[in-house]
Amino acid sequence: MKFGLVLEEMHRSENDLAHHLLVISERHKVDHEIHHLARDLARWSQQHVRDIADIAKNYGQNLDPEPRGEAGLMETIREKGSEMVGRRPETGMLLLRDLRELYLKACGVSADWELLAQAAQGMKDKNLLALAQKCHPQTIRQMKWANGKLKESATQVLVS
Repeated sequence: MKFGLVLEEMHRSENDLAHHLLVISERHKVDHEIHHLARDLARWSQQHVRDIADIAKNYGQNLDPEPRGEAGLMETIREKGSEMVGRRPETGMLLLRDLRELYLKACGVSADWELLAQAAQGMKDKNLLALAQKCHPQTIRQMKWANGKLKESATQVLVS
């Protein structure tokens, strides 16, 4: 069934979004707002991964319920790099790139939740529709946060 493939892609996309948020969190650790909020937002996607894996069983998919974690060595390297770079001008450009990528990933996941919700309505699958209605607003919040941080940071980074 095609629907199992859609859930598999959603699972991969949410995993990727969560991982990207964690990478941003570590890469920009000196910016406490970015660090902590990105971690909080990553937890939403990590829960989405678990929820998708759970419901995917109904469609013949066996997806890993554990979200992709950070590699210990890479995390340490990023952390040290973040500390060394601090608030240098290059860091601002890196932040803009990271936020842009995050925004685009979140937009894609948001579109996927829309598609999933439409299919769930068409199939009259109340559980799947409930999952989409629970997760999609959180993805929209992730998207809006990335867009807001881009707007907030762009002038400071690009003009100064």
